[in-house]
Amino acid sequence: MLNRARKSFFVSIGLLVVGLMAVGAALVYRSSQNEAKTGGDYVITALKIPEGGEVVSAVAADGRVTVTYKLGPMTSVRVFDGKSGEMIREIPVVSE
Repeated sequence: MLNRARKSFFVSIGLLVVGLMAVGAALVYRSSQNEAKTGGDYVITALKIPEGGEVVSAVAADGRVTVTYKLGPMTSVRVFDGKSGEMIREIPVVSE
């Protein structure tokens, strides 16, 4: 009876070790796959705003980068293409 319990224990421990190894292998695989795909939509290195401008916010979404900046009393929004860095549009913000 004691030998049967030992065999059952070793089988259970063996299955546990194999399961942990499988989980570890899956984690390593997933982490190596995610590194290659980061930043695919955004490859620009610099955005141009007028000299003396202060960036208020920058948002990256849908392959575009939207930058809100303040230059003196005027606030403007510039929309840039995320791949080429080309300015698509500039929108002045005016108060009512």
